[in-house]
Amino acid sequence: MPLGNTEETIFKNYISKQPSYNELLDEDGNMYPHWKEFSEVYKTLGYEEFLNRNQYLQKLLQENGVTYNVYGDPTGQSRTWNLDPIPFLMDNKEWKKIESGLKQRAHLLDLIFKDIYGENKLIKNGILPAELIYNHAGYLRECAGIPFKNRHGLILYSADVARSPDGNIWVLNDRTQAPSGSGYSQENRAAMARIFPEFFNEVKVKRLSSYFNSLRNTLNSIAPATNTQPRIVLLTPGPRNETYFEHSYLSSYLGISLVQGDDLMVKDNYVWIKTIAGLEKVDVIIRRVDDIYCDPLELKEDSQLGVPGLLQVIRAGNVSLANPLGCSILENPGLLPFLQNISNYFTGEELILPTLASWWCGQPRELKYVLDNLSSLVIRRIYRDMATSSSIDASSLSSPALKELKNQIKMKPYLYIGQEKILFSSVPSYINGNIEPRNVMFRSFLVSKNGSYEAMAGGLTRISSDAKSFIISNQAGGLSKDTWIISSEKTRSEEAPKDLQQPQRHQYNDALPSRTAENLFWVGRYADRILANARYMRAVIQYINSKGGFITDQDNHAEKILLSALTHYTFTYPGFTDEKNIEIIQNPWTEIYDLFMNVDRIGGLRYNVHMILRSADAVRDYWSADTWRILKSFEENWQNQQTLKNRHKLISSLDNLITSMVAFIGLNRESISREHGWLLLDSGRKIEQSLLLITMLRSLLIEDHGASSQYDMMETFLSSNESLVNYRYSYKTHIQMPLVLELMLFDNHNPHSLIHLLEKLKVHFEDLPKRTNVHELHLHEKLIIEAITILKIANKKILIESDPETKEYKHLDGLLSKLHTIISSVPFEISRTFFKHAQSQKQLFSSDLA
Repeated sequence: MPLGNTEETIFKNYISKQPSYNELLDEDGNMYPHWKEFSEVYKTLGYEEFLNRNQYLQKLLQENGVTYNVYGDPTGQSRTWNLDPIPFLMDNKEWKKIESGLKQRAHLLDLIFKDIYGENKLIKNGILPAELIYNHAGYLRECAGIPFKNRHGLILYSADVARSPDGNIWVLNDRTQAPSGSGYSQENRAAMARIFPEFFNEVKVKRLSSYFNSLRNTLNSIAPATNTQPRIVLLTPGPRNETYFEHSYLSSYLGISLVQGDDLMVKDNYVWIKTIAGLEKVDVIIRRVDDIYCDPLELKEDSQLGVPGLLQVIRAGNVSLANPLGCSILENPGLLPFLQNISNYFTGEELILPTLASWWCGQPRELKYVLDNLSSLVIRRIYRDMATSSSIDASSLSSPALKELKNQIKMKPYLYIGQEKILFSSVPSYINGNIEPRNVMFRSFLVSKNGSYEAMAGGLTRISSDAKSFIISNQAGGLSKDTWIISSEKTRSEEAPKDLQQPQRHQYNDALPSRTAENLFWVGRYADRILANARYMRAVIQYINSKGGFITDQDNHAEKILLSALTHYTFTYPGFTDEKNIEIIQNPWTEIYDLFMNVDRIGGLRYNVHMILRSADAVRDYWSADTWRILKSFEENWQNQQTLKNRHKLISSLDNLITSMVAFIGLNRESISREHGWLLLDSGRKIEQSLLLITMLRSLLIEDHGASSQYDMMETFLSSNESLVNYRYSYKTHIQMPLVLELMLFDNHNPHSLIHLLEKLKVHFEDLPKRTNVHELHLHEKLIIEAITILKIANKKILIESDPETKEYKHLDGLLSKLHTIISSVPFEISRTFFKHAQSQKQLFSSDLA
């Protein structure tokens, strides 16, 4: 299939710069058939449309919050995942060979893993050097002798493969400890299918869903045999981890709980998850925490990521891990030179996929070869060290650096291997509007299935950030590609396995994890805090702007009260309450801008925005795509407002902020399917609304400021609480203090009234799990009932009586003060009941000493 003029134009920058094996063209310069179909669709779309679609693609990834945290990068967790719109295409025939080789390799590594921690035949028979295993940081002596109850010890496996200049496929790395990337592969596919549906209509691309169906089934099958409905969790290091997006994505996609180490505990030789309903047994853990961090009791003692006592539960066979602890020994690159002999020993098979030519320096002859040819090799340590790079391209080193490296190898030769340096194949990539060559590496994913392994019909393809770069790494700024296995026939939608066609409700409670519940609770509180503060700040600014050229003393008095209330409302003291600071009252804009923009100002809007985003990110698996899109758009808008000194723009920004929060709150009601999650989020909102309502009442209306100022106070109060229209509709008269109190304190039909909020809290609390006797009221329930009772029996006539001398509504202030004290205690009691799990102390001996 010789290139036509159009194709030569499309790929001219690729063909002219392509230095290595060509993934697009064969030796005769003809385009491979599986690329031909892609090219035809590309020509149909045209350059301009493809460029526009690429912009939509990158925007979609950003809105969906697809991130990869590059350590040390200024953007940190906000760095958006990079996806090349041109996929990596692989012919199905070639894929079948690769797939067979990967399955063979996974099976071989499983046998090695079981032997290393079991009978040790490989070392006893001299097939593997003992130094290679026991000097590796990934070998955990604490795991030796632990029996394997499942057919496979290695549940999940991933391999990095690449093509050398001669066209052969080589395995570069084995990933066995906590293989990552499958979630990114699925997200890449979903994004590409949404933005470029034409390609999937014409190009015969294999689907990825079968892998994830098998993953679900396998996780269920490896649970302890006593449980037919296992509780499965995904253990993550937390939001600061580089692949945290994938952790939350997979937990949501698979329908399992996302947990951190402190969400779990060991008791009675079982692992338990802390939930708002109490402790629940955990049967299976997908771990994304490195081996040595998983159990601070027996492994790394200063780890805060693991579960103390986890190893003992594993020994007892009461929990299964994917992958088991100790699997990182299989990532030892020193194993590579020995794999063929090991395969001959265990199976008598030749490796279908060879590994790069490698020499372990722990052997004299191999050491001599590496030292003699050092400048042409890649030197790797047998385990990754956080302090130093695990791979060194010796050809790039200066003479003094080469000498230093040689001395390091001579000192501890068993820690190093030398590897042949190859130039990876190049693939067409969309770089700055041009199709250029980039070095490519493909990561595959396999899962144990019925005594064999199933490989994902695709994977995560990564390309170098620069055409000349030898390093392909996300941490080094590499890009990703969707991987298409091109079938000869049109693929059909996979049929769901029988056990997935009629899903049954789990028999366990599946209650909300306590940390998740706490974050949802605080998301609710921060959401309403932001919404209320923004509304009141907008009302104050509009009042100041509305004053004309003729300003009365009443206007100045009202403005002073409104500004002072802003400080009380946001709790940003001293602010406008500092009566000695006359300048801040005369020119309030510096303080207002600071309340809006200063992220370090506790209680300010930007600070609260930062806090809600942090809490929301910690439970991102609970948000729908639309909800998360609102959050990301909201975050992006705030990041763009570094300086804001215009009153009109300030009000516009407040309007946008209010709209975003209303949309976020509204979507939560539709999207959070877990009942208790919604109850706690909405409870957080209702508590915050109640406290803020009381605070504003006490700040604005506890004193009679005179007819004119009092009217302004009441109007601002109603407007800020979204009740001005409701007031006018209900009473059809000018604003009066008794009616304002009736509407905002006692009218249960007004959704913004205090009684309505408290009654809703009472219902929410009744629906939350009972930790003890189902008929016994918890203290937070008693507090709400007490607040409702006090409010209902209040004498309304007395409340509107003001002191003749001080003009204060003392009875009203006393009522509000008492209610504020009671309601302020509710969050503490909720936390103590649902979010804390302190174990009762047991005295080990008794003493007769007085």
